[in-house]
Amino acid sequence: MGAVIGVDLGGTKVAAASLAEGRLGDPVVRATDLSSTEALLDQLVSLIGEVRAPGLEGVVAGVPSIVEFDTGRVVSSVNVPLADVPLRHVLSDRLGVPVFVDNDATVAALAEAYDEQLRPVARNLVMLTIGTGVGGGIVLGGRIYRGSTGAAGELGHTIVGLDAEASLPLGHDFPQPGSLESMAAGHALDRRAAELAEAEPDSAVGRLRSQGKPVTGVELVEAARQGDASAARLVESWAERVGVGVANAINTFDPDEVVIGGGAARAGELLLAPAIRAARAYVVPGLGARTKIRLARFGARAGVLGAAMLAAHELDVPVHHPTNLEVHSS
Repeated sequence: MGAVIGVDLGGTKVAAASLAEGRLGDPVVRATDLSSTEALLDQLVSLIGEVRAPGLEGVVAGVPSIVEFDTGRVVSSVNVPLADVPLRHVLSDRLGVPVFVDNDATVAALAEAYDEQLRPVARNLVMLTIGTGVGGGIVLGGRIYRGSTGAAGELGHTIVGLDAEASLPLGHDFPQPGSLESMAAGHALDRRAAELAEAEPDSAVGRLRSQGKPVTGVELVEAARQGDASAARLVESWAERVGVGVANAINTFDPDEVVIGGGAARAGELLLAPAIRAARAYVVPGLGARTKIRLARFGARAGVLGAAMLAAHELDVPVHHPTNLEVHSS
């Protein structure tokens, strides 16, 4: 049986794993090398080499970018230095196997439309991936929906908050003010943590800062989990913004499921409960009655699994036996 490799590239971390004979291998994860385009390409080739085994049929790289799927060219990229890179061609030449390139949230959405045995369970699904940025992936009728340019699903750039009385801010760089990404991405939560540490030095994150320790969204969520009231209030407010983004997805697509993934999903119920509450409040009455809102079942592995599955689909590679497939959430 052939093997395929899925690569999940993010602005902070990059992971690769092999899917073959019913098993998704343990992903190899590295901090993303953002120093230059060439350095990042070298890192991708090296990482694929670490998980490569005999019989490799092909590779899919999921990247946080707008991608022209047919050619594999990265049209634009905000968080990684790949803009205008013919990534499919470059990696195919260097690896000697077929390579496909797609948006990272798109391939994660494909994985989440299946269960742990890779049986299709949601024909219409929208996924929000919340990490360095906010991405989106769409599966309609059981198939990835890419739109006319291949870029459909940039849900992080939907507007969830804008002062209607102020003049409309034109010409801003992305993410635009008031966009879901500007208000709910990992950097936004990091900013909330830093502001709380400065404003309330006696808070949990304030004490961490006074000790010279990191103060990011991770620490803010942990403080909320430990019962710090100020941290809990900020995490809840952040999660509600995510919920408005979920409502936008439901109002637009009326899907079977909306899935929240990416690193932020590690916040668990601290994210999910307020997001569901806000989403239900902003959904048009009558819409979304059948929509389930949940966290990603495959956790951090959704990206690499979805990329590997897309490789198998594109190459018609039978990579699993339904009776013994092993895919574990993490």
